[in-house]
Amino acid sequence: MRRRLLIQVLAVAALPLFAVPVFSAGEGGGGGGGGNETVTKCKKGYVYDTRLKKCVAPKQGMLDDDNIYEAGHALAMAGRYDEAIAVLSLAADKKDPRILNYLGYSHRHSGRVTVGLGYYEEALRIDPDYTLVREYLGEAHLQIGDLAGAQEQLREIEKRTGKGSREYGMLSEQIDHFMKS
Repeated sequence: MRRRLLIQVLAVAALPLFAVPVFSAGEGGGGGGGGNETVTKCKKGYVYDTRLKKCVAPKQGMLDDDNIYEAGHALAMAGRYDEAIAVLSLAADKKDPRILNYLGYSHRHSGRVTVGLGYYEEALRIDPDYTLVREYLGEAHLQIGDLAGAQEQLREIEKRTGKGSREYGMLSEQIDHFMKS
């Protein structure tokens, strides 16, 4: 318990140290689904603007938060974590649990597990029922060797969705693998 509290305190304290600088302010926007195009059509450092129908350098205010989320999510899933962090950091709503979740995911997969933990904890403060965050948080606990923390997240997922959810199955599988290694 003390270890987990210490990790959480350190994670929250470390968040400002890893803040990504915001790009210059800009106008514009885009509407709808530029996430996959960002990964498949755009070179590093660019995002797909659905309004302009081309890849552009991301700027504060150019996309709404839904498009920022879609592009950041797609970049994170493609393993382009630093780009995902840069894009997700442009969101106007810094308390959007989806944005916080993929900031946590990207930092964690970039090796900054403690920073990722902080983003996951913040997302859960806002939406304790967001089970995908709980799955990723459980995986982060496993990365630092905290089996009890992962099991706690698995119980929380079970309380909210039962044992049949994707999140429960994924985290359960990760815990089983961890225990066998």
